Amino acid sequence: MTVVLVHGIPETPEVWDLLAARLAEAGHKDQIRLSPPGFGAAVPNGFGATVFEYRDWLIAELERIAGPVNLVGHDLGGGLTMIVAMARPGLIQSWCSDAIGLFDPDYVWHESAQLWQTPGAGEAFVARAVEQSVEERAEPLTSRGMDPVIAARVSAGFDARMGESILRMYRSAVQPVMAELGADLEAAAARPGLVIIPTEDQAVGTDEQRRRSAARAAARVEVLPGFGHWWMTEDEGRRGAAALDAFWASFANGKASK
Repeated sequence: MTVVLVHGIPETPEVWDLLAARLAEAGHKDQIRLSPPGFGAAVPNGFGATVFEYRDWLIAELERIAGPVNLVGHDLGGGLTMIVAMARPGLIQSWCSDAIGLFDPDYVWHESAQLWQTPGAGEAFVARAVEQSVEERAEPLTSRGMDPVIAARVSAGFDARMGESILRMYRSAVQPVMAELGADLEAAAARPGLVIIPTEDQAVGTDEQRRRSAARAAARVEVLPGFGHWWMTEDEGRRGAAALDAFWASFANGKASK
């Protein structure tokens, strides 16, 4: 089976480096990292970077992959993973998301998202970030728990095009857009699902919102005590890899354990 990793904002595929290495050590060597346009990948002509265009992009990418796919999404990638699981479950064997709370009807976008959604303030943020050094951009990431080496790699990929993509994506997803996209969350139960809940990550919903959404999708829940938004970079990726390995093993015999 192929493990497909989809990262988020403001990130590049290097955010998976540690987790990917641990997964390979556990025998999951067939891996593909898909970078959303603008986030470590070129932006096609005419691509507007809306949540709906990212949905269509991921569906098109998955359609090109032969064989069973275990889809793992983080942040924006986690949201897109859920949309695919709801709309096109036939494209995947299983799904894992750390962003399922975004689809709860009571979810309120986090502080940074609200800034990016605000005309003027969002543009000012991007302008400042583009002028900063890699070290300056990495500091807020490491302060929130990202591995320092990974933070430097990710921060090196920030540019004006990424900033523009951030603003367009978040402005296309102002509530109630996400709640409406999550109206069919129960449909994700068509495939085995895993919801990662790092206890220190409040950007993607409260514990209650995440658990409520996980229950709607009939998903298994894996709590990572003390881990934050970038759980895949903590503990050198060991804890996250162990959770995924156990999840995939739970349905290797054709019977998913929820």
